[in-house]
Amino acid sequence: MNNSLRLIIDAVLVVAVAVLFYLHFSSKPAAAPVAAKTAVVQPVAKDDDDTTATVAEPVVAVADTEKVAYVESGKLLEGYKAMQDARRSFEAKARGWEKQNQALVTSFQSAVQQYQKQAEGMTPEQRAATEQKLQAQQQQAGQAQEKLQRQAQEEEAKMTQQVLGRINKQIEKYGKDNGYKLILIAAPSGTIAYGRKDIDITDAVLKHLNKEYAAKK
Repeated sequence: MNNSLRLIIDAVLVVAVAVLFYLHFSSKPAAAPVAAKTAVVQPVAKDDDDTTATVAEPVVAVADTEKVAYVESGKLLEGYKAMQDARRSFEAKARGWEKQNQALVTSFQSAVQQYQKQAEGMTPEQRAATEQKLQAQQQQAGQAQEKLQRQAQEEEAKMTQQVLGRINKQIEKYGKDNGYKLILIAAPSGTIAYGRKDIDITDAVLKHLNKEYAAKK
């Protein structure tokens, strides 16, 4: 997969997963820690009485301990069986498109070589007519090549979106099932500059993805 496609995939993953989890969890207000108050007994001096009074002192709220983690996009995509299968399928189609492209190039080259061999024995009118045909053939070949290129790009984009859609859905499920507040994407484009390895759950998520994919095949 080329670098430009990888950057696109990383960007899609970052936006899709981050927004998806933000919307999901922000719509369900978490139970915020309540600052409890404890009655502390302190002596209070009075003129003729040795009684005591209670003074309430607030206790600092406990920090939010809901889980946050990240996954490495490159490792996730490379190790996901669905992406590997989709890539093999795409590459098989790409070989077919390359054969069609090569046939267009070979046909045009043969026509040019044939013209070069016969050009000396042609009249000016014949040369002009043949050259005109060659130009038309070249134009048609160029249009056919552009069509093949568009077809390949559309097929690759479709394949990528299908796999990413599956990944997003399963990461959401994994996050809900395992109590994560947020799962971020660490991409080569620098989305996360630093993350502790103990909150890197790439291997666990990848295992979940491949297990789910194997069950659906």
